[in-house]
Amino acid sequence: MASERRYAVLAHNELGTFHAKTAHGVMAYGVSPTVVVIDRAHAGHSVREIVPHLQCDAPIVASFAEAKQFGPTALLIGIAPSGGVLPPDWRAEIVQALESGLEIVNGLHLTFRDDDEFNAAARRGGGSIWDVREPPASIPLFSGAAWEVPAHVLLTVGSDCAVGKMTVSLELARAARDAKRNVAFVPTGQTGIMIAGWGIAIDRVISDFAAGAAEQLVLTAARDHDLLIVEGQGSINHPAYAPVTLGLLYGSAPDALLLVHDLSRTEAVGFPTPVLSYSELIRIYELLCSTVKPARVVGIALNTSSLSPDDAQKAINDAIFETGLPCDDVVRNQPHNLWRAIAPVLTQKTRPVRAKARVPSS
Repeated sequence: MASERRYAVLAHNELGTFHAKTAHGVMAYGVSPTVVVIDRAHAGHSVREIVPHLQCDAPIVASFAEAKQFGPTALLIGIAPSGGVLPPDWRAEIVQALESGLEIVNGLHLTFRDDDEFNAAARRGGGSIWDVREPPASIPLFSGAAWEVPAHVLLTVGSDCAVGKMTVSLELARAARDAKRNVAFVPTGQTGIMIAGWGIAIDRVISDFAAGAAEQLVLTAARDHDLLIVEGQGSINHPAYAPVTLGLLYGSAPDALLLVHDLSRTEAVGFPTPVLSYSELIRIYELLCSTVKPARVVGIALNTSSLSPDDAQKAINDAIFETGLPCDDVVRNQPHNLWRAIAPVLTQKTRPVRAKARVPSS
């Protein structure tokens, strides 16, 4: 069980950077405690000193050998680099962890259970491997069953990849629970799965079945909840990641969308493609939904961490003025104000578009 893990987080030279979003997410929102972080660049400090907003006091050490004294039961691969490649110099410490009987929690695209060296180490020491991104053996095609669930579905959509869609989803789910809504956070990526303990990493599903995988997540969560907040992935304007965005946009069958944007971004990660304006993004997302199952953008969540408090508030006000939609930073300002602004519209279902019956000619 996730709640029984004690994490050592492997994050050499990456803690506090864009690539360490898996480490950051698990430390901020996970049920299992992080007892130590392994990062040569920051050894001798605490996590709180390097990334204060995580509010984690775990010590940082330079090696797995040092980390063992803190009694971890699992080694978390704490990075999510483009392409999901494992740094070669991390292999030795993963082997040491497996030989010490630890579970390896791996969110990379690389499947550790297919690695001969890791399997041999696990056999020697009794360790185990959880490849979080590995999808279920059988996923059906999208069927349209998600159109009929009684639960209201809110999907977070982004201006780019890694702008905070998971964080916004988790924070709004927290605010909804505080307001006594029966809400489920629906995880669609590796870090969300680690936090929630269930889900499907949509970016590892064969493209024809991505919408079907999203539908299965909605059907599962809707059994016990009347509000589903689905974690978005990628962005519709990202040259590499738009396909996973589209699979979620149709497969989760949302009734409403929430746009997420990081104000430090002017172009897509890894490409010179410009990040679009709020109005352009809203138009595209709503247009794509309009021919299948209409869904409106009902609010905007901004990541203002790159700005001063005054500049952050100005950016929030500017977004409200440009779009006429509720807007806030749910981390800087807590999620409750944005939740209260959008909650009234998160009760009505939208229906799929139906083809009109053709009238026979006389």
